[in-house]
Amino acid sequence: MSPIRARLVPAAVLGLTTVLGLTACSTGQSSGTADSQAAPVTGKVSLTYLQKQGDQEYFVGEAAGARAKAAELGIDLKVVNLGSDANKTVSEVQSAIAQKSNGLIVVVPDPAVGPQVVQTARDAKVALLTSDDQICTTGPAPASCGKSDLVPRIGFSGEQMGGEVGKRAAEEFKKAGWNPVDTRIISAWKQDVTVCGDRVKAARAAFDSAVSGVQTVDVATDNTPTGAQDKVAATVTANPGVKHWVVWGCNDENVQGAVTALENGGVSPDDIDGVGLGAYLACKDWKSGKPSGMKAALFINGKDVGALAVQTMYDRLKNGKDFPAEAFAPTKMVDAATWQAAGVGCS
Repeated sequence: MSPIRARLVPAAVLGLTTVLGLTACSTGQSSGTADSQAAPVTGKVSLTYLQKQGDQEYFVGEAAGARAKAAELGIDLKVVNLGSDANKTVSEVQSAIAQKSNGLIVVVPDPAVGPQVVQTARDAKVALLTSDDQICTTGPAPASCGKSDLVPRIGFSGEQMGGEVGKRAAEEFKKAGWNPVDTRIISAWKQDVTVCGDRVKAARAAFDSAVSGVQTVDVATDNTPTGAQDKVAATVTANPGVKHWVVWGCNDENVQGAVTALENGGVSPDDIDGVGLGAYLACKDWKSGKPSGMKAALFINGKDVGALAVQTMYDRLKNGKDFPAEAFAPTKMVDAATWQAAGVGCS
């Protein structure tokens, strides 16, 4: 997942719509920046869903949700795994257009390809929608992009997600009775991904509203478990006097990697307050029945996002309904005692 937005709307979203049997939150603003010339489709709709890291469990679920909704609506859907190859993004967009896709839903490996993807779709008069991560029509960095130049996006609210993570981390900190002086927060994320920055900033704000005096160590990662594990291992070595660790990050991968590094470094699970974001890796720790530093995780269901993205594109192409600037699927905090009842898939 993750398992992935230059600027997210505040928690007080302006509109609510019920779609796909789930509650999706919208900014209430429409955006036609990327598809203003896309023509309505009178026959069968053909879509291509291009995903980064398509073998990651979150994105596997997202693809499954997209396929299920496409089957329900009679849509011809092709799902493409882009891996982490930004160049493949552009070539696959061109291929999808050549194959007469009416609409493209994209999760980019790198937001820097955004302007080229947008221009390619515009030139072909094909509707473009992003899921999970934002891209900008005018530049490589969504964080520096004007609001009107962001491509419409389906996903989750980074501010809301991060806030829930920080709140739960503070609750676990208080429950453990730790001293802020000998505790550190590890905040791990890929620092050029805007949505990740939104999440960790919101986590810190929520934590600080409940707990004061805990220093944060920002760790730049590649958003993978091994990448986070390597970077956090060095952080542990550089902080020998720390007894307790609070851990959060952009996704489950960062938190699991960090927790693994801490435990491998001799830190007891009882001294780790890890709160994941996704739950698709956290649940594996809980499923094992062994003590874990992963105390909780925010469950984000990729199936909901994939289904909502396909429904949103269908509504645009068949019914002429404007894309929302952003639309959000729901989330739920889970832990070792509640993840199964919440429906977290844990293969």
